Amino acid sequence: MRQEKAARLLELARILAGTAEGLTLTEIGQRFGVGRRTAERMRDMVAAVFPQMEEVDDPPTKRFRIPSGLDHLFQAPTPEEMTALAAAAETFSNMGSGARAAALRSLEHKVLAATRAAARRRLAPDLEALLQAEAIAVQAGPRPFEEDAVLSAVREGLKSLSTLRFRYEGGSTPGRVREVIPYGILFGRSNYLVAAEEGVDSGPRNWRLDRIHDIKVTGDWGARLEDFSLQAYADESFGIYQDDTEDVVLRVTPQGREDALRWRFHANQAVEEEPDGSVVVRFRASGMRELAWHLFTWGDKVRVMAPPALQDMLVSEIELARQTHVRN
Repeated sequence: MRQEKAARLLELARILAGTAEGLTLTEIGQRFGVGRRTAERMRDMVAAVFPQMEEVDDPPTKRFRIPSGLDHLFQAPTPEEMTALAAAAETFSNMGSGARAAALRSLEHKVLAATRAAARRRLAPDLEALLQAEAIAVQAGPRPFEEDAVLSAVREGLKSLSTLRFRYEGGSTPGRVREVIPYGILFGRSNYLVAAEEGVDSGPRNWRLDRIHDIKVTGDWGARLEDFSLQAYADESFGIYQDDTEDVVLRVTPQGREDALRWRFHANQAVEEEPDGSVVVRFRASGMRELAWHLFTWGDKVRVMAPPALQDMLVSEIELARQTHVRN
């Protein structure tokens, strides 16, 4: 138990050393799942070990941080952490996301370079063993487009709050030059820029990165919606596609119950267990075509109760497949 408490205090110290703004007592309590009194005791014990911890006034409360960072003695990475970092880089590489894979490998080299020689020697055998014992299962699917020049320009526009101008080889008028206000990037089976087109009152929408050409950061201010949340925008859709938002109700048979209870169909789903052993899953989302494709993987274990649009789409996709593959 003492070792566990010490580990939690060291974790708190690392968090306080890794944040520029610092944490309030409420945020410390939320991070560690403890009450305010326990959060105060944890803060006091960290301050006793790291006297450089400082208070920052942030009315009506205070924030706490360790501005000078921690000594290398407390920062040596574990084999599990380095293996996870290497695995994440390999996953991105297998997906075709070369830029993000390169960024993670660069971070891996920086972490090892900043680690003391003695710690690196202790780390090496376990790290090698874990890397040889763990592998990434590559799943079938499209390789997402990820070009350095496009990603760099988009990220520069996001950081500088500038509009972007590019030729878009998609939509109803391929090849037309667009100027947009960037809101973020959605990474998935295909990668998308989320942006609102200047002069078009339709709000943010998705632009496929592989159809963006001759992109430039204009330097002109892009006025974004203040209450926009990229995560909330992504949560509206099943997958990436955005269309009409629907109230979805799925009934999973008792045979698929265990899988359904472990599966996340949507970030904001509600799951109800029925007396007969079936499971009802409810959520609100757009992207019915992508959801229909996914539901085929459940076979006869899932029945769509709502909306009718999703039922019709499933039937349409089945009929299309039948017409394509039926033998005369």
